[in-house]
Amino acid sequence: MKEHLYLKLILILLLTGCSNVDIGSIGRIAQETFKAATPLSDEEEYYVGRAVAARIFSSYPLLENNKLTEYVNLVGQTVAIYSDNPITYGGYHFAVLNSNEINAFACPGGIIFITKGMINAVQNEDELAAILAHEVAHINHRDGVSSIQKARLTEVATVIGTEAAQRYAPAQLSQLVGLFEGSVDDVFKTLVVNGYSKSQEYRADESALSYLSRAGYNPSALEDFLQRLMNQGQATGGGIMKTHPATAERIEKVKKEMPSAKVDISFVQLRSKRFEKALK
Repeated sequence: MKEHLYLKLILILLLTGCSNVDIGSIGRIAQETFKAATPLSDEEEYYVGRAVAARIFSSYPLLENNKLTEYVNLVGQTVAIYSDNPITYGGYHFAVLNSNEINAFACPGGIIFITKGMINAVQNEDELAAILAHEVAHINHRDGVSSIQKARLTEVATVIGTEAAQRYAPAQLSQLVGLFEGSVDDVFKTLVVNGYSKSQEYRADESALSYLSRAGYNPSALEDFLQRLMNQGQATGGGIMKTHPATAERIEKVKKEMPSAKVDISFVQLRSKRFEKALK
């Protein structure tokens, strides 16, 4: 509950700008929010995700290819529509990063990045959809926000949960801003450096299979992609393999959760042609 209070305060800081903050107003809002801490809203998660996306842009340049970006958005939006949470506060947005690293990132709230290297690694549209479905699942499960360190949230609650909350000093405001930046770092490090827990990754794979099946894609595409990476000796390398569980373990889990789905080969072939055309 305390984390929800914290994010509400951060929204106030983001939307008003620290230089023009009415200290007394923030104090009153902080006190009211502390008394009525509510579940994290989509709006709050969206603003956290925007800050995380900005951090990713500082490490990975955006690929300037409108044709490919539109295609990735077409596939991504299709998968998102059939997810458990098809509508987010700011909508789903997909972008391609100009990096040969095989990777993809899901920022809280609905912003998803996929690298040029990942697109080159998949062999058809169904495999691309599988990667994007996995990232959509992380957003559905709110895995990104869950990575914010509990210790940091506790510190925020200490700062605002006092009688002095009505009269914030500049030093306290600075502390809150610093804590927000630290929280963005927590999410960024989870996405780019440390990765999610095994249980979160397995759950994202399981949900991705369901989304693919609902959207008419071949759910086996996820297994095909993972199997090929392992066979090519890329399963223990950097990028997505550095931040995910062992590929062999993921494949076994995926096989057990694979839904029974009727796959029309003619549609698979049509999608493959569309994929090849988009990459030219």
